[in-house]
Amino acid sequence: MNDSAPGRIVLLTTSHRVAPGLLSWPAWQALRAADRVLCADAGHPQLPYLREAGVEVEHGSATARELVDFCSTGRRSVVVLTSADGESALTDGLARLAGSGRETMPALELLPGSYDLPGARLLDLVQVMDRIRVACPWSGIRTHEDLAKYALEETYELLEAIETGDREALREELGDVLLQVVFHARIAQEDPDEPFSVDDVAAVIVDKLIHRHPHVFGEESALTPEDVREHWLRTKGEEKGRESVTEGVPLGQPALALSAKLASRVRSQGLDVPPPAGDGIGYELLALAVRAEAAGTDPETALRAAARTYRDAIRAAEGVQ
Repeated sequence: MNDSAPGRIVLLTTSHRVAPGLLSWPAWQALRAADRVLCADAGHPQLPYLREAGVEVEHGSATARELVDFCSTGRRSVVVLTSADGESALTDGLARLAGSGRETMPALELLPGSYDLPGARLLDLVQVMDRIRVACPWSGIRTHEDLAKYALEETYELLEAIETGDREALREELGDVLLQVVFHARIAQEDPDEPFSVDDVAAVIVDKLIHRHPHVFGEESALTPEDVREHWLRTKGEEKGRESVTEGVPLGQPALALSAKLASRVRSQGLDVPPPAGDGIGYELLALAVRAEAAGTDPETALRAAARTYRDAIRAAEGVQ
């Protein structure tokens, strides 16, 4: 504390995304050293843990004038445990007093008592989705089948953002794709026979990632991307127990992507299966897709890039900017 300042006012903030009671050491020091601890929110989640730790908390609020006067006597300190809505009336009042130039102000400090961990806003998304599912007439009756088309649309919009290099659009479209995952998981919670939650979805992918990265989470080594791919394909094959390399390849995907995926499976397994010969543009496109995949080119992406160039040429011919 500044020895020349008459006391100290600490605004202690906490995150609702971190378990109550898990406060930083400076926060606990400030709470234990304070002459008064105030909290206007009687339902604040931290209160039971502060009581358990022997910290006495006054329920209610005080004005800026009251706190400044209290701290000016005997250099006392006050900790205000802020609510979720903040303490705008108090902070505005303190700012007015400090700006008047007529007050000897106590030391003012904003002290974070807990910090959000990476991914903490995902918890907000789950909570918002829970509320929407219950309160929104449209969202409340959607099924997996209703949403299927949106998942496809959002994926294509994400792909376009990647291709155009639009960072703002990329961030937004990633959010839209993430919404589809959370929405489907929320619907799945209500299944009467086989319910599961977003936590179950996350658990499956976490376990899968760990198992398929033995060079990261285990004792195997991988020095090159090719080594990693070998680990991935081997562990994936062990998990699925597939009889054919074609299993798990969705036939509903775009035809060029489907052709390239089949060619990739054939090549990765060392199979000698050339594309079938036949008459017509379909067989020509198939052979072209197989050749592109072997050369390390995604034919779907390549064709999309060419199509975008063609679109620009069309607009130029029309005189459209």
